[in-house]
Amino acid sequence: MTMGTSLSASGRRSVTLPSGELSVTVQHAELPLETLCGFASRRSTRRGFVFVSKVLGKHWPVRPSMFDDCCRRLAARIEQTVGSQLDRGPAIVVGMAETATGLGHGIFEALLDLRTSRQLLPHRCGIVFIHGTRYRLSSHPALAFEETHSHATSHWLHRPESVDCQGLLQTAETLIIVDDEQSTGRTAGNLAVAMKSWCPGLQNVVVVCLTDFMSDEALLNLQKKVALNVQFVSLLKGGYEFEPNPEFSPPPTSSSDGDGRCKTDLLPSNFGRLGLSEKIELDYCGLTKSAQIGANQRVLVLGTGEFQYPAFCWARSLESRNVDVVFQSTTRSPLMVSGDLGSALEFEDNYHDGIPNFLYNVSDHQYDRIFVMYETDPWPHTCKIPVLPAVERMLIRR
Repeated sequence: MTMGTSLSASGRRSVTLPSGELSVTVQHAELPLETLCGFASRRSTRRGFVFVSKVLGKHWPVRPSMFDDCCRRLAARIEQTVGSQLDRGPAIVVGMAETATGLGHGIFEALLDLRTSRQLLPHRCGIVFIHGTRYRLSSHPALAFEETHSHATSHWLHRPESVDCQGLLQTAETLIIVDDEQSTGRTAGNLAVAMKSWCPGLQNVVVVCLTDFMSDEALLNLQKKVALNVQFVSLLKGGYEFEPNPEFSPPPTSSSDGDGRCKTDLLPSNFGRLGLSEKIELDYCGLTKSAQIGANQRVLVLGTGEFQYPAFCWARSLESRNVDVVFQSTTRSPLMVSGDLGSALEFEDNYHDGIPNFLYNVSDHQYDRIFVMYETDPWPHTCKIPVLPAVERMLIRR
């Protein structure tokens, strides 16, 4: 079934998907709905739809400058909303795995830039970034929390490895939770409650997302659950209704939870799972030199799973050199080719879990070069991303 859409004079958009009828309303927005997201069906009857972000660099190829602009817009909104709270005490920025690891990291670095420009850093009220993960690491205590509607429900947040980051965690007053979208708020609430054990001085929770579709009831339930001062930051605020198609029968999916083994040896570099208090610095000029990208070549820089932000950073560097470049990431999210997902490639993951990973909307686009940036070593022999031309793999270390 193909997607049909209609937009009423009141701004209510109706979308017909294989899984059902999705209706979306926009209350206010900094960027238009069609710029920020599209729609597709999940391979699930439990939650049959998905908001497909067009600026996140996950299921849709994105210009680095667009992603960067969204990170900076959200960081500016955080400053406007809770800047005085950040002045008083430390803050923890958490990017939710796997979809928002890159977005959370980008907002963290944009916040560092904003506060440095205001001469507020270095300061006693530092900011720490951690991203959630589906991977266990040894010798690092972790909080576990659940994403109930997800294809992979189990999440971990590992305690930072540096003494400075641990100190900031202990004295943090503000928790900034970053995700691509909010519709129920349950996962954000689960994380905020779990974080209280690590942050005994926590007073404020800021829920940050690109698109906020939470109902008034969901907002109230989240605030009651967290029992702290909760504030919301987004680029679009709206609502949705979904009428499931009773005849919808999605293809079966394999388990997306992985094998649960410790991945410390596989993931020797800290790109955010073990806490960061400053920007990551990689040799992007060296990567560009080794890539030998020709004039007029169209380039895709592809991150892998949770490892997305370095792919964006290199793509941004290439864009500054006038390379025709977009970036996105592989994902374990099992979605249907429908709506704004025009194609799907399935292959084994590169984290040695032996589970399916996916790449969306790539075969519909022509690229002269595709660079896959990854943090796992070795690359499994069974992981072969079926993309033409042949992918060029780049192992990244700090």
